[in-house]
Amino acid sequence: MSVADLSRRFVFDDPRYEAMAREGAIQYQSGAPFNHMAFDNFLPEDVAQAMWQEFPKAEQIEWHNYDRPAERKLVCVDETKFGPVTRQMLYQFNSAPFIRFLEKVTGIGNMIPDASMRGGGLHQTPRGGLLKLHADFNKHDSNFLDRRINVILYFNKHWKEEYGGSLELWDQQVTYCGAKILPVFNRLAIFSPTSKTFHGHPDPLTCPEGDSRKSLALFYYTNGRPAGETNGSHTTIFAERPNEKIGGLRWRISQDYTPPMLFRAMRKFRERHLSGGIQKRG
Repeated sequence: MSVADLSRRFVFDDPRYEAMAREGAIQYQSGAPFNHMAFDNFLPEDVAQAMWQEFPKAEQIEWHNYDRPAERKLVCVDETKFGPVTRQMLYQFNSAPFIRFLEKVTGIGNMIPDASMRGGGLHQTPRGGLLKLHADFNKHDSNFLDRRINVILYFNKHWKEEYGGSLELWDQQVTYCGAKILPVFNRLAIFSPTSKTFHGHPDPLTCPEGDSRKSLALFYYTNGRPAGETNGSHTTIFAERPNEKIGGLRWRISQDYTPPMLFRAMRKFRERHLSGGIQKRG
């Protein structure tokens, strides 16, 4: 599919997304252990195929290389490094038609996309990589909006369950896994992050050497959130499963109210000192 073709094709204008939103809203609200939904074959096949084909390999672009006990993965938020179809679709995921789709599915109004992709972007996790259970940061560190929706689109063809990498959704006390979403090709996962929605893929991947778990992650915000979900400002809160110990750092971050200046400083410290550096172009 050419960029010119895509520029004349607005994917989310398709009426099928209206029907998907109506059906998805019912499942989303009944999702356990917290609100979530997964849509299969979400994008038109040719669009998803083009995005898969241009997904950059580890050696092709610069990535943030997270390499620590709680997370081992590569992340890129520089859209100039994205392929042309992926970049065009990024704009459509931030468009009014997709926002309306999200609002119908989740029941959350007045959502705001994040063009900076703070914490999102292209993610890939190689063999042996993982992401321990965590609750996401709940405030944007630049505009201080409230993070309300996570959207993850997967690009993993021929992915087998035994490779691991399923998105696990755990209860608030981190005592059991209530749902798993296998990260198969063209599946879109949506869920509502709060200070108690623990999720991740906490066991090392066993996919073949050279393969990786690939996704595009996007987050959406509102100005304020329901009173029952407020919990001050915090960075990512990592949590241990029963009988699990995550070494190296104090993973649980205080959930007490954090002044904005200190909150931003904490985020910068994590980036500079805990990310493991940048993996340069090969």
